[in-house]
Amino acid sequence: MPQTTLERLIALTRELMLIPSTESRPEERARCFALCRRNLETLPGVAIHEYESRGFTSLVAGASGVEVPTILLVGHLDVIEHPDVAVYQSSLRDGRLWGPGAGDMKGQCAIMLELFGELHRRFPGLPLGIAFTSDEERGGDDGVRYLFETVGLRCGLAIVPDGGSINRITVEEKGILQARLRVLGKEGHAAAPWLGPNALATLAQGIVRLGQHFDALQDAASPDHWYPTCVPTICHTPNRTINCIPGEAEAIIDVRFPPPHTVESMLATVQQIAGPEVTVERVASAPTTQLSPDPLYLQITEQLTGTPAKLVRASGGSDALFIAQYGIPVVLSSPVVGNLHREDEWMDLASMELYYRICERFILEKLVPHRSCIDQPR
Repeated sequence: MPQTTLERLIALTRELMLIPSTESRPEERARCFALCRRNLETLPGVAIHEYESRGFTSLVAGASGVEVPTILLVGHLDVIEHPDVAVYQSSLRDGRLWGPGAGDMKGQCAIMLELFGELHRRFPGLPLGIAFTSDEERGGDDGVRYLFETVGLRCGLAIVPDGGSINRITVEEKGILQARLRVLGKEGHAAAPWLGPNALATLAQGIVRLGQHFDALQDAASPDHWYPTCVPTICHTPNRTINCIPGEAEAIIDVRFPPPHTVESMLATVQQIAGPEVTVERVASAPTTQLSPDPLYLQITEQLTGTPAKLVRASGGSDALFIAQYGIPVVLSSPVVGNLHREDEWMDLASMELYYRICERFILEKLVPHRSCIDQPR
């Protein structure tokens, strides 16, 4: 018996989820691309191109001879690092698909692959493209940014299923500043702390001051937390001796900010609050992003869900930033997902198929000139 669309989506997602395609595992990222290529190579009239920037691969496919697709599906195959590689598994229960990558974004990549393949089989030459990258979780510089800034990739409109939700279409994203804090002190015996400054203690004090400053910016009246935040994510010293005062210490912080703040103003604020003993170095950054989804997409979302689409702001960032800066409209929404970046990440299965249908109808109404030739959903 032939598989249903949802069964195919689940099977492909679970196959992708088994691959721990993290930043530290280039061979696993390569396995993901090989799987995607196998799904694309059998399509008639489809050209596939691969690119590489600093060890990170990107794949772009579309109808042969179509240089600028009218619609481009964009996703990333990389997932975040978990200490135990054994967690990269999947399970089905309670109407959800569970496991790392289910919602960020192996499930969405499976939807895009299935949708791209189905529509190109039905309508050869369709100006629909697809792009997969492998560095979104580390900032996207060698993925979507590289494709658009260096390769020169363009499209009429992009669909990026990496934010929002089934009825929540993201129209604005906070800016991002990820910075390294570094303090130099003086090594010494832990029994004589008066002999020199403790780099770790000084760094910790700076982190506490940053926490206090950004906590004071919280706005209880903002349901979407539309205010600057700062989170320390990594802290370490090279010291491995229990009774030794470390001579240096480092930490990484992740700052998210809405307009009118900028990367430069946030960097200056961090330096001022952290203190003169702390050296602040930008690791990665992105400005705030404004998006312009297509009105037809909002209309179709309401038709298929029975609920009006809601335009929302998001604290997280996405690769949409690198596309929107060229004036290209971006649709940023997704199936219903939860627990992102956790071992028990999940995607709702009913919304998975519903998202597929929304995108399918939107693409057909935009790209197929005669509605009478469109088959009923399968």
